[in-house]
Amino acid sequence: MGTSRSTAPRTPSTTAGRTPAAECGGPPGAGCDVVTVPARQGLEAVDILRRAPGDGVGPVLHDDGCDTLGFVVPPGTAAAWDVPGSTCTETDGRGLSLEPNPEPPVEGSDWLLPPGDADLATDPAVLRAALGEAARLIEAADNCR
Repeated sequence: MGTSRSTAPRTPSTTAGRTPAAECGGPPGAGCDVVTVPARQGLEAVDILRRAPGDGVGPVLHDDGCDTLGFVVPPGTAAAWDVPGSTCTETDGRGLSLEPNPEPPVEGSDWLLPPGDADLATDPAVLRAALGEAARLIEAADNCR
């Protein structure tokens, strides 16, 4: 299982324009990757994605302490993930099922948006944009205090 942690911005990755639903619906065991972000930024991003026309938000996990959210993204995303403050982990199909009403893949987590209630995966380019917008909104709100 590989992990990509980003601390410095880079140019946009080649994941833009992918069709997430088709990629996560691939052969058994192909799995999806998971982008983990701080809960505050993740919840803002979920709101942004749910209000946007077209591309929806895929399944989203939250941890028991409500410290982080995990967005299900197409496999291969971790190889090029470049968003500061987030981590993208390859699952290789281990512990992640996108069947309707699955058990959460990690003990101590639960579904915020379970598979079946959401698209199969969130497009990484759309998620990247939503996380950027969420970070700007949080910074603006914090600077107003």
